Amino acid sequence: MPEPLPVSRYYDVKRDEQGQRYLDVRVTGLALLQNPLLNKTTAFTRQERRELGIEGLIPPHTSTLQEQKDRTYLRYLQQTTDLGKHEYLRALQDRNEVLFYAMLEDHLEEMLPILYTPTVGEAVRVFSHIYRYPRGFAVSTEDIDRADELLENVPLNDVRMIVATDSSAILGIGDQGFGGMAISIGKLSLYTAAGGVGPDKTLPVELDVGTDRQDLIDDPLYLGVHHKRLTGPAYDEFLDRFVEAVSARYPKTIIQWEDFARGTAFRVLERYRRVVPSFNDDIQGTGAMALAGLVSAARLKGERLQDQIFVVVGAGAGGIGVASAIRSGLMRSGLSFADANAHVYVVDRHGLLMHGQPGLEEHQLSFARHAPDLLGWKIEGEYPTLHETVVNARATALLGLTGVPGLFRQHTVEAMLEHTPRPIIFPLSNPTSNVEAQPADVIRWTDGAAIVATGSPFADIHHGDQIYPVGQGNNAFIFPGLGFGAIISRAREITDGMVMEAAQTLADETIPHGNRVYPPISHIREVSVKVAVRVARQAITDGVCAERRIRTMTDAQLESLIRSRIWTPEYLPLRNPTGVK
Repeated sequence: MPEPLPVSRYYDVKRDEQGQRYLDVRVTGLALLQNPLLNKTTAFTRQERRELGIEGLIPPHTSTLQEQKDRTYLRYLQQTTDLGKHEYLRALQDRNEVLFYAMLEDHLEEMLPILYTPTVGEAVRVFSHIYRYPRGFAVSTEDIDRADELLENVPLNDVRMIVATDSSAILGIGDQGFGGMAISIGKLSLYTAAGGVGPDKTLPVELDVGTDRQDLIDDPLYLGVHHKRLTGPAYDEFLDRFVEAVSARYPKTIIQWEDFARGTAFRVLERYRRVVPSFNDDIQGTGAMALAGLVSAARLKGERLQDQIFVVVGAGAGGIGVASAIRSGLMRSGLSFADANAHVYVVDRHGLLMHGQPGLEEHQLSFARHAPDLLGWKIEGEYPTLHETVVNARATALLGLTGVPGLFRQHTVEAMLEHTPRPIIFPLSNPTSNVEAQPADVIRWTDGAAIVATGSPFADIHHGDQIYPVGQGNNAFIFPGLGFGAIISRAREITDGMVMEAAQTLADETIPHGNRVYPPISHIREVSVKVAVRVARQAITDGVCAERRIRTMTDAQLESLIRSRIWTPEYLPLRNPTGVK
């Protein structure tokens, strides 16, 4: 058999005679200091400095990792804006990955909103104007025909997780062109920080098929290709070439499709999910996250999921993903497809989805109602409005995935109190500025009766003499563990059962935290481990596990294996045994 490739063309991970891990480096001097996966900045030992040709290039004091974290955190606190803090952390990652993740591990709850939602939305908007350092893989319409050649330029040889976006529907802010690369980078930071996937096993990808934003095309500083987006067969051919090239270069990788426009998102998922193990976080991750929160909310009410009537507002990738997950969750609880479907109402800009509405897409049709379904309803127009749907359906749960701020009005929320003493209100749109209702307003309108969760972080609400926690429905509770479980099992496909198992695990892991809809963000690493274990087990059950040696493991053995594979931010010794300069 041929000798396995090193982890990177610049280094490999090996073990010495005592079994201790070290980095066998193939680069020295200034080039080593400019590699964030190898650079220890001031933490190199005296021997490493001599052997690696960096004496005189860094200060003489040898710092501990803790000293570096203390110094770096002080500088972080001196940044005066959230975007400034985001840029500072990204710059840190670009020069020293171990230090970046070590500091993130210590301050994850504080820094997650800075690295990801809501601050990442602003970083996406200004990406071309704050660009500093090459990170990830970018392929455009100018070079897609040579995608395989371009991938050879990536120095990593064993990528297991890719986050790829075409930037057509970023968060709630739409088409952002090349700026979507910031989303791919941010997601993969969480795969490492929350899920334990090594940073040298990850690759952020920007699929630059153009942009329909004329202001970006006209901006001389814009870093993407300056033309309108590809559509139709040309777009499909672009993605086909990318998937072919990735599958050849990284046959063990998993692709997370990220922030594709709604029609495209479903089509891309179905086109490739059985070609390369892949999933769409906006559809499946958001759906699993919302379902887990709804299971927890029903538990807090002393009820079951099937006791609720759901109104999902927004029929894009996120909204239909959530509606589909709810339906699957109801079927898992024992309902038939028809009965489960009867519990879920989807509202879009025209009102309740109805057969005969203009522009209905294939993924929306199974949630569209027929006119006889509405017998006895009191409506004024052709299609029921959001408020009319909530009232006539007797909704007990209202979820928003529209990106329309303030969409949930007081009279609609108050109307839900006629159907349930504790309405479930999840305005899930990101970033914070796009939330459908302010949590404090919802608590005030319902006099504290509502169970509230949002997509971005909000402080606990003080109302009367009570404190009401606002659950954060962050997909980071789902996708890192889902991805890691798929990696460990070498899943040939990310099945619906694996996604549903991730949702149920999150709901189960919320129980120890009392009256919460989701666990605290500080517990995200432990939740990810539990999700990974049960996702890997489900991969075995579903017959898609290619890693034979785990098929006979007990759950305890599987968890032990997963914990042993978690990457931790610590400096390994660097050696240059061949004397390469």
